[in-house]
Amino acid sequence: MPASDKNLYLDPYRSVRLWLYCLAVLVAGMVLVGGATRLTDSGLSITEWAPIRGFMPPLSLADWESEFIAYQTTAEFKQQNSLMTLDQFKMIYWWEWGHRFLGRITGLAVLLPMIFFWARGNLNRWLKPAVLFLFALVSFQGFLGWWMVKSGLADRVDVSQIRLAVHLVAACILLIAVIWVARSLARHTHSKSLTGQWQGGGLVLLVLIQIFLGGLVAGLDAGMAYNTWPTMNGEWVPEGMWILQPAWTNLTDNALTVQFVHRITAYFLWIVCLFHAVVVSRREPITTHGRRAWMLFLLVSVQALIGIMTLLLQVPISWGLFHQTGGIIVLAFATAHWRALKPKDEIKEVSMV
Repeated sequence: MPASDKNLYLDPYRSVRLWLYCLAVLVAGMVLVGGATRLTDSGLSITEWAPIRGFMPPLSLADWESEFIAYQTTAEFKQQNSLMTLDQFKMIYWWEWGHRFLGRITGLAVLLPMIFFWARGNLNRWLKPAVLFLFALVSFQGFLGWWMVKSGLADRVDVSQIRLAVHLVAACILLIAVIWVARSLARHTHSKSLTGQWQGGGLVLLVLIQIFLGGLVAGLDAGMAYNTWPTMNGEWVPEGMWILQPAWTNLTDNALTVQFVHRITAYFLWIVCLFHAVVVSRREPITTHGRRAWMLFLLVSVQALIGIMTLLLQVPISWGLFHQTGGIIVLAFATAHWRALKPKDEIKEVSMV
């Protein structure tokens, strides 16, 4: 048997796993370009959802002028950008177009390889519904993107911060699903306890909550204010966090409250990661699980420092993207760690069915 055939026999899911890893990188890139789109205030530059026709950008001066005229009907242009030139409009347009283009490419990167691997018989019984679920998540993400943009095309000058956060979290759930499936196709050292698995899942959920809160912060431009640390403008618990009525709206609409909760959740996440690393390394000192838990704690610590610097510098675009990149790395690593903590390997069928 040739060496290549032997390796394929020993690892029949290698090509599928490689596809999923590439897909995870693509999803992460889409999230980061989305972050740049938000930081550059580019998200409302395209005023319609054209899934097929939108593949192509404007190619002529007439096309550009048509897009610019459509943008001029928005409240954002009338209230904030009324002096914008066509060349300036092109700059924000390319960010939004690039984000949508990556979304379309991501959909094709799920659909076409899925059809290929399915036809070749490279997907076993549990993988088939798994990859169909991934395609459903990508498709739903496109809908959420337009749902978000639509919120800013009426009377607002920005998209709804709640819809922005939901759109971001949906992309992160897609990333979690892709990494989980990919890591399920690799052999792992089995964990000895369900406790570590539950803690790992809780950490992923907590990171996801923190990313949602970060989306609210971005949507409200809350990072542009209260740029002191560890206090907020000299106060540990600032006044004015509950000035809106009903009170619960402060958690989504009050920039002061949203940033405060984002900070507190970051502290809590750091403490939970430290606790998890101590517990796992004590229970399984001779396995890779403990080292991976400490690595996750290190990543969360670095991400916290990046967040503090981003805040103190009043969120320049470079640091904002750096902070978002750190969040994606933490989420991806936490997901892989969670999957590795499962007591049993999920690869139940070696033969292709």
